[in-house]
Amino acid sequence: MASGGSITALWTEVNRCGQTADYSRALKSLNKILHDEKDDVTALHCKVVCLVHCGNFKEALNIIHTHTKVLTSDVIAFEKAYCEYRLNRIETALKTIENIDQQTDKLKELYGQVLYRLERYEDCLSVYRDLIRNSQDEYEEERKTNLSAVVAALSIWENSFPDDFGLPETSYELCYNVACTLIGEGKLPQAMIKLQKAEELCRQSYSEDTDISDEEIDAELAIIHAQMAYVMQLQGWNDDALQLYNQVIKLKPSDVGLLAVTANNIITLNKDQNVFDSKKKVKLTNTEGVEHKLTQKQLQIVEFNKALLAMHTNQADQCRKLTLGLQKQNPQTPLPVLIQAAQYCREKQHTKAIQLLEEVLEQHPESAVEIKMTIAQLYLVQGHVTKACNILRSIDEKLNEPGMVSALVTMYSHEEDIDSAIEIFCQAIQWYQEHQPNTPVHLSLVREAANFKLKYGRQKEAISDLEQLWRQNPEDIRTLAQLISAYSLVNSEKAKTLSKHLPSPDTMSFKVDIDALENSHGATYIRKKAAKVAGESQLKECGQGDIKKKKKKKKGKLPKNYDPKVPPDPERWLPMRERSYYRGRKKGKKKEPIGKGTQGATLSTAAELDASKTVNSPPTSPRPGTAATVASSSNIVPPRQQKPSAASKKKQQQKKKKGGKGGW
Repeated sequence: MASGGSITALWTEVNRCGQTADYSRALKSLNKILHDEKDDVTALHCKVVCLVHCGNFKEALNIIHTHTKVLTSDVIAFEKAYCEYRLNRIETALKTIENIDQQTDKLKELYGQVLYRLERYEDCLSVYRDLIRNSQDEYEEERKTNLSAVVAALSIWENSFPDDFGLPETSYELCYNVACTLIGEGKLPQAMIKLQKAEELCRQSYSEDTDISDEEIDAELAIIHAQMAYVMQLQGWNDDALQLYNQVIKLKPSDVGLLAVTANNIITLNKDQNVFDSKKKVKLTNTEGVEHKLTQKQLQIVEFNKALLAMHTNQADQCRKLTLGLQKQNPQTPLPVLIQAAQYCREKQHTKAIQLLEEVLEQHPESAVEIKMTIAQLYLVQGHVTKACNILRSIDEKLNEPGMVSALVTMYSHEEDIDSAIEIFCQAIQWYQEHQPNTPVHLSLVREAANFKLKYGRQKEAISDLEQLWRQNPEDIRTLAQLISAYSLVNSEKAKTLSKHLPSPDTMSFKVDIDALENSHGATYIRKKAAKVAGESQLKECGQGDIKKKKKKKKGKLPKNYDPKVPPDPERWLPMRERSYYRGRKKGKKKEPIGKGTQGATLSTAAELDASKTVNSPPTSPRPGTAATVASSSNIVPPRQQKPSAASKKKQQQKKKKGGKGGW
């Protein structure tokens, strides 16, 4: 058993180690004290604090649970809740804090952190506002930084924009949080300016410390650069964003949450391209501890992108597995089902995709709009236009919107169902007449309905729409002209009455230089010049006028073998096959074998035996316009005795010159 003097010395050692932050050495002294006095409240409390500073949260929590009788909630509440918070037991930490009657400032600080992790941003905002109002110490700037982070989270994740608290942008953390708030509000150029300012402030704050290297500064700036890349991505600067994302990945920051978000954004930029790179980046989103660093919405987005990547890489089973898990976790979100349907469509199983969507539609009618529009798209892919129209008409929330009206009218026109198209116009116009009369959308629908009816010859139905437009704007001459044109086919008297409202031709004339217009590059028709004045015509009658120049007709070219003594063939304009003397080609008749036969043989005997070439025997079917003279066989020179021409000699010499070095 230790003496009183030794215990005093041990406590002195503990106090000294606490002042020098040597918590490991303090633990040794505390263990000696507790060896003799196991239930010493102060020693147990100090041991828990030392373990917390050393990062041994589990051991500290075990001591608290073991000595519950001594370490009551009033004594050890903060340390217990903090250990649970650091061990990611957020719900348990919340219960521990809420069970304490007397809240201290440090408990309120921890309470705000717990609420932030639980994504209860409104409650967290009120906690920090209360802390900033009722406390004045050296941690005021940290509280303001946390408050700005809560405001940014409300802006990004809940589209809630609280009042401006007038927080100063004195540190790069505050400036960064203000930029995140602007991103949530959609003010991207302003957000980029704030991020650039945050980067400047960060470099300035670390430039004074010579112990910090440039690599450490870049690692600290990684989160700012990642947010800059995100702003670029939202603005469509994908190449610049991708380059900046890759720079962040190369730095290998210690924040696994930052790595996961950056890798996920790179995957979204790659889409169905560069799949190999996307597969490598997916591994960064599966790092241990990521689930504690990201919000629930961020985790959902990461999982959705994993499913989409599996679909693009033709991993059908993996895609279905991921989407089924997402569907169980988020039954109110239609995205997992839509991804499954897209997977079926990639496998060309459109019927299965439609069946899946119809089943989900019955179970979750709150997602009717997205699912019904997808079903309509699948019907269009299959060519079932009428079924697609019926599905779209069942979406009451979108039925009267201009885009939906345009789509339905186009599809009904394609199916030549003009009555249904006009019915769609009438329903939309009636709805706007009751809820938003005479608005630009209402009048534009009336205008399009009138034009559509006139296009398909429904003048009677178009008259009411045109009258409504004309009453709305009596100075619209175009509408009045259309109305008169429609009445002229239905009621001519009414058309005459309305024509009185047309302006006179003088008021409708425009100051246009017709000559300049006709001489312009775009003129396609040029007016003929007016007749000359009377004086010129009198001179012309007297013989002093200009003599008209006659165009010379070009003589037609005659064929080379033209003989003026022989009358031309009257059937020369007909194709050869249609002429009366055409006998067709004789099958089996071969051309004369020139240069063939035994060596030294000539064609003189063959020519003598050919009766068609003799002078005395006329052709069997004489052709009109042909001469009866035939060359005698005696003038024929055999081919082997013919002298080659100069051109053929040159060709033979060129052939002889070719060859290899050996003369072959």
